[in-house]
Amino acid sequence: MSTQKGLLSSLQAIEEHYSAGDYIFREDAVLQFYYEILAGEVKLNSYKEDGKEFIQDILSANECFGEAMLILGKPSPVNAVALTACIIRKISRDQFFQLLKDQPDVFRHMYESLSAKTSEKMQLISHITSENADVLLVELMDRMKDGYPTREKFSFEVPHTRKQLAALTGLSVETIIREIKKMEKNEILVIRNGKIFY
Repeated sequence: MSTQKGLLSSLQAIEEHYSAGDYIFREDAVLQFYYEILAGEVKLNSYKEDGKEFIQDILSANECFGEAMLILGKPSPVNAVALTACIIRKISRDQFFQLLKDQPDVFRHMYESLSAKTSEKMQLISHITSENADVLLVELMDRMKDGYPTREKFSFEVPHTRKQLAALTGLSVETIIREIKKMEKNEILVIRNGKIFY
């Protein structure tokens, strides 16, 4: 979800700069801010007991994060980590609730966005339990391509590395590499200069 451009700056938002690898917040933190990305990319991740990373989402400019846990007032189930150098704007919990109260359109937009995210996660979870890695990858790539202006085959460059795809799906990197080669052979995607086009 993103707010209207310039909306947070009118609320005296705090602007912070992060380097790649910096934590914006950690798992189990009770969030005190609403965050919006001005530039860069942020991943929301957690770690399994064996130390394997699971990426919940990768977000970029004009997207926000943390709003669900901010509303609930519960500890975050994920870390927010800068994937690249980032500029993040944030407002306090009190400012956030005042914004929702004063601007019903922002509240409605946020509600729709959270509902869409929940729906996407439910669809993805149903495929995670599938034994077919290709079904899971197709679902993930369909979800990424969903907001892309054209649905033409092979027009969308997947913006993630194979390692990130593995962390997003819970599969091993080796499985991702094997499945991508199989999907290329079956003309589901193409590889150009090492990049995946779906």
